[in-house]
Amino acid sequence: MGLLDLFKSTKKAEPLCLKWMEVDMHSHLIPGIDDGSQSLKESIALIKRLESYGLRKLITTPHVMTEFYKNTPEIISEGLTRLHEGLDKEGVKMDVEAAAEYYLDEVFVEKLEKDEPLLTFGDNYILVETGFMNKPRMLQETFFALETKGYKPILAHPERYLYLHQDPDMLESLIEKSVTFQVNLLSFTGYYSKPVKVLAEKLLERRLVRFVGTDCHNNRYLDSLESITASKSYQKLKESKFMNSLL
Repeated sequence: MGLLDLFKSTKKAEPLCLKWMEVDMHSHLIPGIDDGSQSLKESIALIKRLESYGLRKLITTPHVMTEFYKNTPEIISEGLTRLHEGLDKEGVKMDVEAAAEYYLDEVFVEKLEKDEPLLTFGDNYILVETGFMNKPRMLQETFFALETKGYKPILAHPERYLYLHQDPDMLESLIEKSVTFQVNLLSFTGYYSKPVKVLAEKLLERRLVRFVGTDCHNNRYLDSLESITASKSYQKLKESKFMNSLL
């Protein structure tokens, strides 16, 4: 083994610090209501870990998805109350709020048309996602309807949608319609795939990213997230001006 190899093998990875991010606005930390944390104990452990990275606030966003996660504002509010009680017992001071990650489907459009209450955060921001493969039939019309009703839509992890890889011009079209983008930090590690990483890097380079999030579901996510310090994008992320701090 040469001296250079010895140096590489003994050099410690930079510890993950997310103080620059301040607020994580995408996670799944309310126990047992979606594919995120499945117990109060797990949720508290994840929040302690996120706190150790220097975050000051978490806005957790359970899935609302007709076929799988029929969460309502009441279910989410009750879950948040239980989570707060558990955090208080453990002496955890992290500020935790809740909104939702809405799946854009016909049921969501119906809720919008009927003016049913939707969970938002910050300046009336609403986090939405779509299927990963095909563009939703009413995508741009739904975003327009959201804006008409006073919501400010944020598209969760656009770098993960195959239809946007196939039609990158649609990214510009969505931005023109005042849709903002939230990119997952894990995308910069290659966690999902190389093409996802490449598109995340392009969005960052073109300054099209307004929010970033951990999309934390469990400890495996955070284990992988800690490798982001070795990513070529890590320094640029730290130096970028995202809107998270305004939440």
